[in-house]
Amino acid sequence: MARVELAQVAVEDLDRLIAALSLPADTRERVRRSLEPLGEFPRLGPELTGRWQGTRFVLGPWRWMLLVYEHIESEDRVVVLTIQDARSSSAATGT
Repeated sequence: MARVELAQVAVEDLDRLIAALSLPADTRERVRRSLEPLGEFPRLGPELTGRWQGTRFVLGPWRWMLLVYEHIESEDRVVVLTIQDARSSSAATGT
């Protein structure tokens, strides 16, 4: 089973979204639950393209929340690189 972890940038992204959007107090727990399946299925999310090539994403507890991650197969780790609002024009995109 892969270890799932958040990069510091992803933690900061989440903190910013919580503050800017007044998300509920249990947001971190909701995000954790959204990431749980990646431990067993690290290739669960679709691949992204362009500057995000080599990464994948799953949706967070809300359909607008993108949890962008990479699977480091040699280390059996999944690292969440960023957490983004998909409604933003600068959000990660796929084909």
